[in-house]
This record gives sequence, structure tokens and C-alpha cells, in this order.
Amino acid sequence: MLNHLIALYVPARLSENVTVHSIDARHSSLQIIVGGGLECIARGDWQVYLNAETQTTGASNVRAVQLLHDTGLDLPVTGNAVFLGREGLNHDTDVPDYLIRRAEALFDTRLIQPAA
Repeated sequence: MLNHLIALYVPARLSENVTVHSIDARHSSLQIIVGGGLECIARGDWQVYLNAETQTTGASNVRAVQLLHDTGLDLPVTGNAVFLGREGLNHDTDVPDYLIRRAEALFDTRLIQPAA
């Protein structure tokens, strides 16, 4: 069963745009997006999915690092990052609007959100 949610996608490559769009948020699909096994960092009402294998190697995802720093977390990030909302311990939801607004301000871009 598909699990479509609105996500904030922060690619590792600076040549790719940060986007907000509907994704299939099943763990198998998230593994494809991040390129490997999942690591999840949870904070309040949101979480970020990262590739667990690349967190010790590879070039830094400077935009994801900036966004995490802006939320109070100073963590190294390599590879693609997918931000989603969080409800309870194990329930993914749409990424919170305030996190999208923070990304827009940090990256000086307008992130188009799909119509509900």
C-alpha cells in the first residue's frame, strides 16, 4: 500500500534543487531516495531520513547541515536528506510548514507546495 506524504527533499548535490513534493514514504521507497539503509533522526514533530552507510564518508550535504543547525542540531550529514513530519513514535506525517519556511529562508528560494 502506498503511503504518500509531503516531504522536504534536500539533495546532497548542490546542482540539484531543494524541493517539496509528495513522495511514497514507505521505508523501502525512502531507502531508494537516500541510496541505502535508513538512519532516522527525530526532533519534536519532524524527522529526517538519511543513508546510514554514508554518514561517516562522502561529501557533506551542506544545506541539510545548515537546516539542522538552524533547528538546534549540529550533526554531520552526507548524502540525500528527506524531512517528514512525525506523530508519536513510529508514524510519519507531512513535513511541518514551519520547517519548509525555514528552508525557504535559509536557501533564499520559494518551495512550491502541492495543492491539498
